Amino acid sequence: MRRLNRSFYNRDTGLVAQELLGKLVVHVVRGVARVGRIVETEAYLGPEDLAAHSAHGRTPRNEPMWRPPGHLYVYRIYGLHDCVNVVCGPSGKPEAVLLRAGEVVEGVALARRRRGEHVPDRRLASGPGNLGRALGIGRALSGTDLLAGPVRLRLAAEPPPVATRARIGVGYAGEWASLPYRFLIPNDPFVSRP
Repeated sequence: MRRLNRSFYNRDTGLVAQELLGKLVVHVVRGVARVGRIVETEAYLGPEDLAAHSAHGRTPRNEPMWRPPGHLYVYRIYGLHDCVNVVCGPSGKPEAVLLRAGEVVEGVALARRRRGEHVPDRRLASGPGNLGRALGIGRALSGTDLLAGPVRLRLAAEPPPVATRARIGVGYAGEWASLPYRFLIPNDPFVSRP
């Protein structure tokens, strides 16, 4: 599995958000690779996008969004969940793609009981906070370079089909809330639930 290069991220953020579907997020935690397949993303298109964290200017929290494409931007929501974003788009413009949901592929030791036996819970990464937790990606990794750091994105199988929807939870952003900047693999069981 080949690691994605800087030029992959240094393109139109909406296109990158679509093409991240099916790719693998790999994070090595204490010698064990935690791997998730991306099944849902949302694009945030810089300061003019009122739903983007960069809409209100540069802050210590969102500073990684101003780094070159291919860096992580991780923020905490509701004081509980760390949400994983990938900085994309032209260098110097603070745009990012939220990794909304994934399928746990390997390396996550957490399991649930079903019919008296332990089985891996492949839905552990369904939803943006769950994805960060399942893959061990927290705020301490915000600003990490995906080309050199412990978290990397890799190519996987053939590109999947893509469906578009309005983003979730950004009703405050006016007309920006209804734009189709949420991308998902249609009928995938690991897409986040409303």
